[in-house]
Amino acid sequence: MFSRTLFSTVSRAAARSAAPRFTSGSIFAAPRILSPLQARLLSDETRAAIDKAIASAPVVLFMKGTPETPQCGFSRATIQILGLQGVDPKKFIAFNVLEDPELRQGIKEYSDWPTIPQLYVDKEFIGGCDILMSMHQSGELAKLLEEKGVLVQAEEQQ
Repeated sequence: MFSRTLFSTVSRAAARSAAPRFTSGSIFAAPRILSPLQARLLSDETRAAIDKAIASAPVVLFMKGTPETPQCGFSRATIQILGLQGVDPKKFIAFNVLEDPELRQGIKEYSDWPTIPQLYVDKEFIGGCDILMSMHQSGELAKLLEEKGVLVQAEEQQ
């Protein structure tokens, strides 16, 4: 029910021109082989693109695949958690790190977090799937999402 709405709206949201594009022709298009020293140095251009991505919506997910077709179990679980929590699709956008090797490495350096998926709420790094699962089970995630105003609003009873 809600997950279909979430998925279809996410696709439209990802296509918005205001959101940065991590596709061929972007700064992430040309895969490069980086030495260990270079991998630790996030370029200003990459940092700016990730900053723009994180600012493009109140809830931003960097994942493997898309919300419609997650490419790993952790990304799938994260999408399911966000759907169960009732995140408003109009306030959510996802970026597929599998499309761009530089984004895939860059987001790990940016957050200093080694795994994908990664969730940002109101430009703040929340964590990966394990953190979200724990927060979901404890009720902490519901509280955070409600405080940030990113949940679907229930219709007022008449």
